[in-house]
Amino acid sequence: MSTPNRATTFLEEQHVPFETLAHRESFTSQGVAAACHVSGWNLAKVLLIHDPQGPPFVVVMPASCRLDIAELRRRTGRTLLTLAREEEMKGLFPDCEAGALPPFGNLYGLPVFVDACFPRGQELIFQPGNHHEAVRIKYEDFERLARPILTDVCCCH
Repeated sequence: MSTPNRATTFLEEQHVPFETLAHRESFTSQGVAAACHVSGWNLAKVLLIHDPQGPPFVVVMPASCRLDIAELRRRTGRTLLTLAREEEMKGLFPDCEAGALPPFGNLYGLPVFVDACFPRGQELIFQPGNHHEAVRIKYEDFERLARPILTDVCCCH
């Protein structure tokens, strides 16, 4: 049975079909992909980025990739970017377990960047705020709802 949360409630309100995948508790994006038997190229790793000179934002990339923080700094022109600490995640995503952020930063008033290496026309799987479920939607539905800024900050090429 799935747990109601902000992300799935949003999908229901927007009439977006989705599937909830229950899995053993996992604390890494690659672990979630393995537990759900899905490709790490389709599972969203969601990172909260801290900027001491501006508002934080979310970066969504495939679980198979690593963030190139230097490239993110260069592309945004924000030179002091770092990964957010757990306390900041808790403050901005109070209804989510740390490290299980959904890719809809817009639900929390945050801009969303998405890496260009996500396979278009396929599915996107993400954690909806906990470490024991994942949600599968069409990538196009994610783009339509999150309205992300497309970027290229992944170390997987």
